[in-house]
Amino acid sequence: MLFCICGNVCKCCAMIYLIIKNLKIMRRNRFWLAPLIPFFILAVIALLSFIVMSLWNSVLVAAVNVSTITYWQALGILVLAKILFGGFPGAWRRHGYDPRAHQWRKEMLSKWKTMTPEEREKFKQEWRDRCRGVRREEVDQKTDAGIE
Repeated sequence: MLFCICGNVCKCCAMIYLIIKNLKIMRRNRFWLAPLIPFFILAVIALLSFIVMSLWNSVLVAAVNVSTITYWQALGILVLAKILFGGFPGAWRRHGYDPRAHQWRKEMLSKWKTMTPEEREKFKQEWRDRCRGVRREEVDQKTDAGIE
């Protein structure tokens, strides 16, 4: 137990002792915040929705002459923006390291090293045509007609 200067245990020192003891226990248990994470996420979403609603109602109503929106409409705008611009991690695209892309890169580098200079030039030209939107049939027709 913690003792005061006077040698007795006072309420203030006992309370400080209990707080320090509980903090040490919480440091050992690193998952004490885990149940609170959903509430933090909901609080952030609620705050962002309020910010979108406030900005919409203060800026766009005056500038573009649109009608005001409610909190739930602002939340809908946030969800729509997430779908259109942000996507969902893991659903349509991958974030971070993708082992399949890394493997593809290694295979292409090994193929590139074994190509002759003529094959490399043909490969480059084919990708230039693809990037310009030229179809394979058009390239074949030009080669058959002798046009380069």
